[in-house]
Amino acid sequence: MPSLTGPDVMTAVQHLGKAIHAGGVAPGLLSLIHLRISQINSCSPCVFGAIRSAKEVGETEERLHNVTAWRDTPFYTEAERAAFALAEAATRIQDGAPGVTDQIWDAAAKHFTEEQLGAITLQIALANFFNRINHTIREQAGKTW
Repeated sequence: MPSLTGPDVMTAVQHLGKAIHAGGVAPGLLSLIHLRISQINSCSPCVFGAIRSAKEVGETEERLHNVTAWRDTPFYTEAERAAFALAEAATRIQDGAPGVTDQIWDAAAKHFTEEQLGAITLQIALANFFNRINHTIREQAGKTW
């Protein structure tokens, strides 16, 4: 499989990461968003990496283990729930899924500034980007993270 670790690729990804982290969203939430998207897309290296990143910024086992069932657990704030709903809607765009509705966007906009919404949207896009690359090159969990 081809390598996607050339200097231009790595520089571009690093710039996106800096932009995301400069957006004012808690690093733990960014990791949980990446985790949820990677669960949806069955991307084992990204699930592995997102959990590792989330632990590094203090996320608890309880929250990590329940992100897949975020709607039915008491472990997340309303803002986090709005971010998860946005991430899921933006990720599940296949087969006629409605995508991000006005209701989903408005719920997120109640909790996040325009700059934070931009960072969350970039995080969603970047997580999906990594998921698709990892599926394409058949990356394995723990191999490179």
